Amino acid sequence: MQEAILEVKALKTVFKDKKKNEKVIVDGIDFEIGTNEVVALVGESGCGKSMTSLSIMQLLPQAGEIASGEVRYRGKNLVGLNKKEMANVRGGKLSMIFQEPMTSLNPVLTIGFQLTESITKHLKVSKDEAIKIADDWLKRVGFPEPTRIRKEYPHRLSGGMRQRVMLAMAMSCKPDLLIADEPTTALDVTIQAQVLDLIRNLLDETDMSVLFITHDLGVVAEMANRVIVMYAGQIVETADVRTIFTSPQHPYTKGLLQSTPRMTGSIEKLHPIPGTVPAAGAFPEGCRFAERCPVATASCREQMPELREINPGHKVRCILV
Repeated sequence: MQEAILEVKALKTVFKDKKKNEKVIVDGIDFEIGTNEVVALVGESGCGKSMTSLSIMQLLPQAGEIASGEVRYRGKNLVGLNKKEMANVRGGKLSMIFQEPMTSLNPVLTIGFQLTESITKHLKVSKDEAIKIADDWLKRVGFPEPTRIRKEYPHRLSGGMRQRVMLAMAMSCKPDLLIADEPTTALDVTIQAQVLDLIRNLLDETDMSVLFITHDLGVVAEMANRVIVMYAGQIVETADVRTIFTSPQHPYTKGLLQSTPRMTGSIEKLHPIPGTVPAAGAFPEGCRFAERCPVATASCREQMPELREINPGHKVRCILV
């Protein structure tokens, strides 16, 4: 892998209730993202994917906090930075787009104001220059009339248009890393394809890296270089994308692939994974997937497996592998 843009080391994120009781949401995860690399973070809802991204961006809800570990951007630890220091990194060097852009766009401010505010802050340019940059990015994400779009309010745009605005906003300051948290889930398939094409074109034009958070394995196959599979707050398998699809080793990874519809080959019955992800604060002592695993043994329920490297670049958290 090339030089690491982002290094996450032993990251542990917890939520505290009013009695200061802790629930572990992200439990000691490690990974790196290199220059111009797309890393997919996959797993079911409740596995800790989004909380990992919010931890990286220091955007955790009030009850959440990073209990231990490091998040290093080009060697600098972001954990512990004050709000002003983090604001200089967030949006400029690290950008993020969310599943539902209406939660990120201010409904009472025009698209143009929100775009240019970020550009003037991070690129230190005049308002006129910021407008030119905003118009350029609006064109690049598919708006032929950027001036008209700048004057609009978020509620007057469709979901796909708002997501493209968010992409323009995220890219306008030329970030090193784009975190895309389920950016296509709420869109129809045609708009999904357009958004993915936009991100792919931007990758070809720049040295940007992407952390792509999704449960859509079709998107993973199309976009990613490497895949990180999360379950119950832990990484259970990580490898290059080809290995994950052709030679998965963890029973959970295999379950995800077996429960995904295929457009080619013979018609096969889907095999959903039984049960649900254990709730934070109620994780079992042994392997967290044991209760849903078709090959679990008594040892699996008693012993917490370590994340081990079984081949170069291929790590698995399973005592049976």
